[in-house]
Amino acid sequence: MSRPAAIVTTICLALAIGSAPARAAAGADSVATPPPRAAASPHDVARSPDTTGPGRWFYSGLPYGSEALIHPLRLVFNGGFGALQFDNRSNRLGEVGFRRGWTRLRDDLRAPGRTIAVEGWGDFFTSEMLPVAVNRKHAQYWPNYTLHLIGGGMSSVMMREWFQQHGSRHPALAAGLTMTTYYVLNETVEAGGRNGPSTDAIADLLVFDPAGAWLFSHEGVAGFFSRRMHLRDWSSQPAIDPATGAVENNGQNFSIKVAIPRSEHWSVFYYFGNHGEAGFSYRRSNGSAFSAGAGMSARELIDLGRGSQTAALVPSGGVFYDRNGSLLVSVTTAKNSRYGLRVNAYPGWIRVRGLTAGLFLLQVRGGGAVAGIHLLQAPVGLAGRL
Repeated sequence: MSRPAAIVTTICLALAIGSAPARAAAGADSVATPPPRAAASPHDVARSPDTTGPGRWFYSGLPYGSEALIHPLRLVFNGGFGALQFDNRSNRLGEVGFRRGWTRLRDDLRAPGRTIAVEGWGDFFTSEMLPVAVNRKHAQYWPNYTLHLIGGGMSSVMMREWFQQHGSRHPALAAGLTMTTYYVLNETVEAGGRNGPSTDAIADLLVFDPAGAWLFSHEGVAGFFSRRMHLRDWSSQPAIDPATGAVENNGQNFSIKVAIPRSEHWSVFYYFGNHGEAGFSYRRSNGSAFSAGAGMSARELIDLGRGSQTAALVPSGGVFYDRNGSLLVSVTTAKNSRYGLRVNAYPGWIRVRGLTAGLFLLQVRGGGAVAGIHLLQAPVGLAGRL
């Protein structure tokens, strides 16, 4: 095992051990945590946004849907291996260039000014930092703001709340360790597919990732995105195919719903990750909601030279069913070469004799399909070719 892979594995094991319930052992120096809510079912009446408070912005412990799958190791897996979703990258773990990516990342960060100079400071600011360009070649800032600043900031609060509600003595430290592992693994895996220097990790690790954590550390910001924007984690159900070592169905995704004025049921809807689909959402009185959106998805990363990258975009869309903000079913499609269609049923939607699990079916372009199961007790599921 390479050194970077060994480091990541060690940190992940430490997170798994540290996340074990320890409420009984919590001492006086523990961060105060709100008492856990009684177990809810998918048929409970929807929570009012006004019941959300400090420590409950993005994780309420719902035992069904996407929220039931929230776990630090799952976040690290979904986000850390996010680059394996691109069509021009192998999704097999054995073919990930961990050592090469670590070396490339270290060299890019060792002298940030020199790396930026290869691209040019003007291009760096207009492409990575300032949301002024509208053409695809200079719009690398878009995932920086959506995934790293907003998504990363929200995830840092969500992880802190998860550790609080699972009895961690030091939830902020555990959340910080989780997010750092995710960020470094993400950039290492992405850099493993590059031949030259890139400013991408500089903007992500040195600017947007810490800025997101700082921004969402303010209760007013967390409250705004939780109550007004209804920002939620709708990440995929990641799985490994033991026959091939391939990572299937992974991806860190988020949803936003902004209520339409004078409407009790309709909201503007946005679903995003390595993609972005906009549309509308209809919420029923029992807390369930149906959403649909269309937009663009990143099919592959393209090296533009001089340390700059962009994404090839293809049309995409999806329909979704959630309850109380926790995703239960999603059907998404994108015109790419790996998956033509994704169907995900999250735990709690289907129950057999009181037992439930997440299920998914992926249509593979070119023929065949991938099916998988995701148990609540395991951060990563199992997949296989049909």
